[in-house]
Amino acid sequence: MTPPLITHLYTADPSAHVFEGKIYIYPSHDRETDIQFNDNGDQYDMADYHVFSTSSLDPPYEVTDHGVVLRAEDVPWVSKQLWAPDAACKNGKYYLYFPARDKEGIFRIGVAEGESPSGPFKADPEPVPGSYSIDPASFVDPDTGDAYLYFGGLWGGQLQCYQSASEPDAHGVPPFDSEWLGPKEPKGEGAKALFPKVAPLSEDMHGFASAARDLVILAPETGEPIPADDHDRRFFEAAWMHKRHEKYYFSYSTGDSHYLVYAIGDSPLGPFTYAGRILEPVLGWTTHHSIVEFQGRWWLFHHDCEISKGVSHLRNVKVVEIFYDDEGGILPVKSD
Repeated sequence: MTPPLITHLYTADPSAHVFEGKIYIYPSHDRETDIQFNDNGDQYDMADYHVFSTSSLDPPYEVTDHGVVLRAEDVPWVSKQLWAPDAACKNGKYYLYFPARDKEGIFRIGVAEGESPSGPFKADPEPVPGSYSIDPASFVDPDTGDAYLYFGGLWGGQLQCYQSASEPDAHGVPPFDSEWLGPKEPKGEGAKALFPKVAPLSEDMHGFASAARDLVILAPETGEPIPADDHDRRFFEAAWMHKRHEKYYFSYSTGDSHYLVYAIGDSPLGPFTYAGRILEPVLGWTTHHSIVEFQGRWWLFHHDCEISKGVSHLRNVKVVEIFYDDEGGILPVKSD
């Protein structure tokens, strides 16, 4: 594999975009902590965001750190944990989408606006109405200009807390009980995996044009939703969308099985059919990525724990070129 792209601080969950002829990278910023590892992800105690840019993705890397562009204390509704962000450009403005815990410890998704892809960004005083969970991934369709936000993550990402038969509130958010005992993650024969969520974004990019809905992922051999116990293929976290040759590619992490995988569909709203693995497990517990075309080549941004020698909450961003076969399938990345 390639060497770390950024080495002077710990970075993870890289969302990469081409803006103004350069690659801009919007990662989360890991920091050292004594908090013990747990399934809620408390050890990922991130407090701010940096933005990075580069004009070349071939080593030796020359990456510009544009510094801190948003801090937890800049956002009135945030209590802690600025996790994996993403960015978008529309109407001549730049938008940073980010998850964080609110004052009640519930993950919501915020939006901040800026004049430049390098920030700084000014956050809205409240989270996006109807948003919940983690890992927002924005997608502006290059052909239609329509914008969407994908999100969701299990366990510490709280997606499983929103599986309720009760009526949603005015913002489309289902209720859950005050002790966070909501429905458990589905398991067992016949149980369907939880889906990531997708919502069309409003024209001003600060809200949802309609309530979030399931992004359905189907098993190719049955045409039915992937089962909950299919840990090697079901969605866990790290949503990403890209488009190539009129096909939409939804890629994601399988979480506790540590694969990056993808599914293909004909609409940004799905359904999608599982198509294969992109990346095998890396050093460290998590895996999170983005895929972008730059200068006629396709690139996979991801992270591992090479610099920290395997400390799971101290990660580093990497990038590797990827290739497609004649049928449009993504060829798996080969380890060195």
